Amino acid sequence: MRAGDRYRYRVDGRGPFPDPASRFQPEGVHGPSEVVDGQTFRWTDSGWTGIALEDLVLYELHVGTFTPAGTYAGVVDRLPYLRDLGVTAIELLPLGDFPGERNWGYDGVAPFAPARCYGRPDDLRRLVDEAHRHRLAVLLDVVYNHFGPDGACVGQFSPHYFSARKPTPWGAALNLDGDHARGVREFLIENALHWVHEYHLDGLRLDATHALRDEGARHVLVEMQSRLRASARERRLLLIAEDNRNRPRLVRPEAEGGYGLDAQWSDDFHHQLRRILAGDHEGYYADYRGSVADLAKTVRDGWLYRGEYSVYRKQDWGEDPAGLSPRRFVFYLQNHDQVGNRAHGERLHHEIDPAAWRAASVLLLTAPEVPLLFMGQEWSAPSPFLFFTDHHERLGARIGEGRRKEFSERAAASGRDLGGLRRAGARRGRPGSRAPGGRREGGRPRPPERRRPPGGPGSRGRALGGAAHHRRRRLLPGPA
Repeated sequence: MRAGDRYRYRVDGRGPFPDPASRFQPEGVHGPSEVVDGQTFRWTDSGWTGIALEDLVLYELHVGTFTPAGTYAGVVDRLPYLRDLGVTAIELLPLGDFPGERNWGYDGVAPFAPARCYGRPDDLRRLVDEAHRHRLAVLLDVVYNHFGPDGACVGQFSPHYFSARKPTPWGAALNLDGDHARGVREFLIENALHWVHEYHLDGLRLDATHALRDEGARHVLVEMQSRLRASARERRLLLIAEDNRNRPRLVRPEAEGGYGLDAQWSDDFHHQLRRILAGDHEGYYADYRGSVADLAKTVRDGWLYRGEYSVYRKQDWGEDPAGLSPRRFVFYLQNHDQVGNRAHGERLHHEIDPAAWRAASVLLLTAPEVPLLFMGQEWSAPSPFLFFTDHHERLGARIGEGRRKEFSERAAASGRDLGGLRRAGARRGRPGSRAPGGRREGGRPRPPERRRPPGGPGSRGRALGGAAHHRRRRLLPGPA
């Protein structure tokens, strides 16, 4: 077979099925796979070795909604803007291909195949190559705790990929420690190696590592980071966990009984600021008093809960982070989860006084932890960012109904009115399956960020002012 040829597999007379490790799905995740030659792209980044954790300033973006084009090429056009903003790395929401023409990224079923709706594999390579030319690192959010609900074909090739005895909130967990787990672990580790070597990525953000059900002698994350570093000794790879358990072992060296990752997200900083500034108190926000003293403790130590009792979880939560560098924690005021999982996709700056927003931004950018900005936050984008998918009618309706129920329960607990959510769902027709703003028949979706490229001319959003990072990098320019 040659590059460009398309193929499928038959398994024991069943099928045909796409390749679970397909490098490209030009006709969608249910269609044939395409042979891709990853060696023909002409890289120009031979002098690039990555960036140090001490210099990391993250900018999280969704390729499909970051620019009007909604493509890898569209992000390339905005790289000078991001460089001048002062960030040092872009963090791309998941790219593994998914069903339909749009998705916020967490329903991927083809983990080796960059989403075709954003361009071809070489378009992604060009994005990384150009980012390196602009001295920007590129990290990718990867999802190893579950597959999306439609189009995953790995189970057709082996019954051992999933563990029915260890469910996650999104379905069956992957089999990481049971019988025949070796092949599943290898599949995930090879995926991480693929992104680092075939696309020259500088690191990975590991989604919801608390949902990786692995009780084996050596956790899959330990093995993954060890093999990644051994395979790219000349490069500085950054591996960052999203984990809500407040466990120092994730970022301690393997020699000290840790997992050997570089940093982890700290929800406590975000949750406390929302409690203080917006008054959120339902769900996990019930664990936060909204006191300045607790906020100061979090900034000093990296997180708040270190074994104290959690009212929300009804158990003691977290461990003592003593001895960890502040750079082991990622702080944020917004991210895709904390905005997209709100009923109306509202951002923090939509709900609080502009002066309070600027003060919170200064705190984020001058704290010693790693700061993360979510696309559009730097100019106080007026647009929301909502959860969106493009599932088939029945699945979309079920997901929409489930989310409306969840939001209604939250609203009942908080005393908020979600009537607008019901009205919006009725207008869209397929709740949970339309991109925010809908789309014209046969046209591209119009998700929220497409109203104007971030920081573009004529921006009416309030800029955050001249706040500077603690290393005096210029991060947030004032309005022109």
